[in-house]
Amino acid sequence: MPLAITSRAFTHNGPIPIGYTCESDDKSPPLAWSGVPERTRSLALIADDPDAPDPMAPKMVYVHWVLYDIPPTATGLEEGASGKRLPSGAREGKNDFGNVGYGGPCPPIGRHRYFFKLYALDTALGNLGTPTKADLEAAMRGHIVEQAEIVGTYQGQDGPARKRR
Repeated sequence: MPLAITSRAFTHNGPIPIGYTCESDDKSPPLAWSGVPERTRSLALIADDPDAPDPMAPKMVYVHWVLYDIPPTATGLEEGASGKRLPSGAREGKNDFGNVGYGGPCPPIGRHRYFFKLYALDTALGNLGTPTKADLEAAMRGHIVEQAEIVGTYQGQDGPARKRR
């Protein structure tokens, strides 16, 4: 069975509920996975938005979450898992909001896609400090056994609820 990642909060290519965005609780969505290859020694997760700042004229990939050294025995992440609610041994890196941990969707314009990419690695990466996506990708190079992704979408609301960007 191939590596697969799902969420009970949204379907693949479906809308991400507002509770997982900057316009509400900004908590990480629940994620579940299956089919972790036997030779996996750790898992990593990167959540990013390739449609920033405007999906009609994207200029950058905006990083929302960097996680690594997730134990291969973990079967997912609970809602709001960022910070101290991660599986034992898991570590977080820096997102493009400049923070460690999860930063939810907060698009300035249009409907954006958010990719939650799960990587099965043949090694544990150890303490990388607070790596950026680029740092983590460099550390994973040559160690990816398999990968899977789920994509959610979100279009921001107008008005005073907007907190970032």
